[in-house]
Amino acid sequence: MLGKDPPPPPPPVNLSSKTAPAVLKLRTFSPNVYFPPQTPRSEISGPAPTGHYFFYGSLQDPGLLADILGLKSCPQLRPAYLKGFKCRLWGFYPALLNGNQDDVVKGTVYMVQSVNHAERLAHYEGPSYQAIPCEMQYTDCEPHAPLQAHAFLFVGNSRDLSDGSFDLASWSEKRALMKGKV
Repeated sequence: MLGKDPPPPPPPVNLSSKTAPAVLKLRTFSPNVYFPPQTPRSEISGPAPTGHYFFYGSLQDPGLLADILGLKSCPQLRPAYLKGFKCRLWGFYPALLNGNQDDVVKGTVYMVQSVNHAERLAHYEGPSYQAIPCEMQYTDCEPHAPLQAHAFLFVGNSRDLSDGSFDLASWSEKRALMKGKV
């Protein structure tokens, strides 16, 4: 090695042409890591629907619902259920799917009275969920005819789903810890 000059230093880095490490990492991911939605969310023509909304996941938390809608106090939610639907998990969030006529999903109902509130809910749910009309029934009174409502159906890629159930109490506890309330 004596008598040889050291290698030249690397050329200066042109920061404007350098690809971000995160982009390079994403380019190397297998398509099995993330699946884009099979069904793109359809554009809603006109304002978001108002009326009864059936919630089956994190929106059952009155504190979260108040935060999303900008309410001064926690809203009153009524227990209810949907027939003909089932849930799977998308990460740790529930994903409502069409099911068999015997399938039942339990949740709560809230009356959305303004388009602004309906749009805030749709924004919270994101592009993998779409508000659909459905028929729900209350569980806190005598059986009545089903009432018209809206629920957020999962329209993302079904390969992203797993079996399991959503635990609202655990989710609410984690949310409180993150907000520093517990």
